[in-house]
Amino acid sequence: MSRFGKLEFDAPAQDAAVKAEARGAGHWVAEARSAFARGDFEPALRLFARALEFDAKCVDAWVGQVRSLIELEQFREARLWADKALEHFPEAPELLAAKSVALARLGEHDDAMILSDASLGGAGDLPYVWLARGDVLSARREPRADSCFERARSLAPGDWLIPWLIARIRQFYRQFAAALKSLQEAIVLSPAEAVLWVATGQCQLALGLQDAAQLSFTQALQLSPHSQPAQAGLNTLRGQGFAGRIASRLKALFRP
Repeated sequence: MSRFGKLEFDAPAQDAAVKAEARGAGHWVAEARSAFARGDFEPALRLFARALEFDAKCVDAWVGQVRSLIELEQFREARLWADKALEHFPEAPELLAAKSVALARLGEHDDAMILSDASLGGAGDLPYVWLARGDVLSARREPRADSCFERARSLAPGDWLIPWLIARIRQFYRQFAAALKSLQEAIVLSPAEAVLWVATGQCQLALGLQDAAQLSFTQALQLSPHSQPAQAGLNTLRGQGFAGRIASRLKALFRP
């Protein structure tokens, strides 16, 4: 390739890099939120971190980073980054709420409630603050969590992300039937989201609804052919089917 040809080949990549640099924190926060909504929490974490490279005072990026770590079940890291963020934004309701979730999932229930109370006393009435409150109360096995989730729904009617996030909280606390109910609500709002069908399949699998789970994972793959969680769900079902057949044969073999 000639020197001029190489320059022409490299130009689009250089242009893309320049454009990326010019987009700023807002662009990367939007990209991160899209990844988060797909259930791609590792990429979301990296994208929120990229936003902070452009603007260290972007509170949305700090919140997103902590929430991504929580979804990845890296609760100690989430607490650490929440503390770093709160040094800059000590009264940010969503940061207080996110740290309360991290503490609750680490078993520090009293401190989690204190922070949750503080988040509710902040400016505005935000869906995530109520989701976090429901999470903290779920960790304490308090039925009041249900009313918090209802409040979050009422603040964002028609937003499928809210019932999906409620379902994720329910799944974490092994409330699979309640999670399934929230997922059905989310699917009505946005049936083309593969992440909803994956989560539905996971709950159905946990409840022993194997045929329904297979349909859900298959639907997820139709919407997102490269979905690793959907494929993993189908692989689990195949493994269970094989184990079940072996168990049945052994029972028949040793039956008197």
